[in-house]
Amino acid sequence: MTKAIFYHAGCAVCVSAEKDILNLIPENQVEVVHLGTDKTKLKNAENAGVKSVPALVLSNGNVLHINFGASIEDLK
Repeated sequence: MTKAIFYHAGCAVCVSAEKDILNLIPENQVEVVHLGTDKTKLKNAENAGVKSVPALVLSNGNVLHINFGASIEDLK
């Protein structure tokens, strides 16, 4: 099974969502990507369909946008 990817930007909304996600999904099944510190992953997030963070990209390709912390455009 491919891991889900949780994208965030480090804001309070994102950090809270990360804690909740890691309580729901075992850590070995989700990759956490901090787009605020790793800008090289922005294109991957956009290509996956992420429009804002925090967002969870499931292994089947579906994107779950969780609350609203920041838009991808704001992170560029």
